[in-house]
Amino acid sequence: MPSPLHYTSLLLATTFLFFGINAVLRPLHALTFFSLSSTPTISPDDLSLISAITVVYGARDIFIACAIYAAAIFGRGKSGDKVLGWILIAAAAQAGADGAVCRWMVGEGEWAHWGYAPVVAGVGGLLVLR
Repeated sequence: MPSPLHYTSLLLATTFLFFGINAVLRPLHALTFFSLSSTPTISPDDLSLISAITVVYGARDIFIACAIYAAAIFGRGKSGDKVLGWILIAAAAQAGADGAVCRWMVGEGEWAHWGYAPVVAGVGGLLVLR
């Protein structure tokens, strides 16, 4: 029977999934999560590049969500919990890196990422230690 940690993992995966879908379907809007303007005043070629990179970022978030879903749904026993836990810890590290980009490259917005990273890492850590 799935534990509350598994259900929490599914909820966290859904958060990553929605961020990813938003970035794929609305790349300029996804820039706002990095404290960047959704209507940058740049050349059309640069705008195309930014949109393409943002879609790749969205695909990354969708991949993270799928990895969490797969481990939470199909993982069994102690080893399954450890795999799920390490995937969540890796996802938290990615959120930490996103926050670092905001902090040191943009100058603001880091807590939009750093705020949930400890929760993801905490759930992952509890699963690893089970």
